[in-house]
Amino acid sequence: MPGAQTDAPALERADELIPGRDRAAAPAAGARGLWDRAPLLLAAGLFLAYAMVSIGRYRQMESRSWDLGIFEQAVRAYAHLQVPVADLKGPGANILGDHFSPVTALLAPAYRLFPSPLTLLVAQALLFAVSAIPVTRAATRLLGRGSGLAVGVAYGLSWGVQRAADFDFHEICFAVPLIAFSLEALLRLRWRAALCWALPLVLVKEDLGVTLAAIAVVVAIRCRRTDPKALPCALGVAAFGALATAATLTLVIPAFNSVGAYDYWDKVGDGGGLPVLFDGFWTKVRTLGWLLIPTTGLLALRSPLVLITLPTIGWRFLSADDHYWGTDWHYSAVLMPVLLLAFADAVADARRSERPWLRRYAELLPACAAAAALALTTSLPVATLTEARTYEKSGQVIDVERMLDRIPDGATVEANIGPISRLTSRARVFWVGAARPVVPQYVALDNRSGWAKDPVAYAQQLHPGTRYVHEAEAHGYVLVRRAG
Repeated sequence: MPGAQTDAPALERADELIPGRDRAAAPAAGARGLWDRAPLLLAAGLFLAYAMVSIGRYRQMESRSWDLGIFEQAVRAYAHLQVPVADLKGPGANILGDHFSPVTALLAPAYRLFPSPLTLLVAQALLFAVSAIPVTRAATRLLGRGSGLAVGVAYGLSWGVQRAADFDFHEICFAVPLIAFSLEALLRLRWRAALCWALPLVLVKEDLGVTLAAIAVVVAIRCRRTDPKALPCALGVAAFGALATAATLTLVIPAFNSVGAYDYWDKVGDGGGLPVLFDGFWTKVRTLGWLLIPTTGLLALRSPLVLITLPTIGWRFLSADDHYWGTDWHYSAVLMPVLLLAFADAVADARRSERPWLRRYAELLPACAAAAALALTTSLPVATLTEARTYEKSGQVIDVERMLDRIPDGATVEANIGPISRLTSRARVFWVGAARPVVPQYVALDNRSGWAKDPVAYAQQLHPGTRYVHEAEAHGYVLVRRAG
């Protein structure tokens, strides 16, 4: 395909001619080798940081949701060549009827060797860290070594990636490197590679088919003049991405769902359509500000790559669920490689501008973005690595774990968020209040707030006609056992 492949040495030589590119003196051979390894070294450092943050949270029993337990149940099933049932979503619930994420089966071999939720957390940290390699390489090719590394640092320490690394686990950790490698190829004018890297997104999550379509549209925009033969392929992939999402939402997921429907339709617009955009309006404005200002200084808006963010921002802001509107959790992670590479693309273009102020702004902005990321990190998850408690397991956690060890392997347990991640690797775990028709042998509760005034009576209320007895208690965690 003419123009689809670009000679790398020639591209590097052409990069040297870009006006405004870093013009530091040529480094010695040893320094060049170190610069060439900079993306790998940055990724290695980020991997250690992300892994320690998520492992530290796990060791302190500070899980934020049930997601880690749900995904461990699915991966555990894959590892034993079974249907991916996640009982936390309901007894016998096939996870593919909730979100379509068969890509998580790739974790099964590692989980079979190391059957622990930590396997999922370490894999997630690795995937996020690997995504920094294409981001840094692409930025370096466009902007030079210093500015390129600054963009890589701004990406690796971006609030969106840090929030996701601090989250328990989510399938989008597979999407982040796929998007990053795809956009790196796109910026190198390697249209076929860009599309191939993006195609697996349809196996990561049902909405990402639209992101695939957006990437293909940007490829079409970029290639239409220089390589018109690639245009039909790009448009075909765009159509495939849109159709894949439609088919997954209306056919595939309902086929695996126990009620034959997609469970999340009621979260989109609450039936109200576009007016829901005005719900939480200022929260959404703040989120847009966080996405565009500290990470890109608004300059990313000059690049067509920013169009790729629209599907994710669109479904989040059209949702009636306010969890999707803000900057917490993992929802912004897939936007970070897009924004930072759109930023690098826009900086390269702005450096060639006829307007002196814009050229100067573009020269300074990569270093400013890196400095902003470093400054914001003091209030973000990576900052916890400076705290001694991150590396310690408290006596309270040890006591709670000992209490949960009373539950034998293979037992049925009904639990809320606190105990879940300590049990899903060895027991059949249900969400509290959603175990029926199963009558679990144990009910394990994080009751530190005292919400269950009488845990034994609460368990018996959940399962009328069944008698439960108090088994153990530790620091607000309570374990009750079915009698007889």
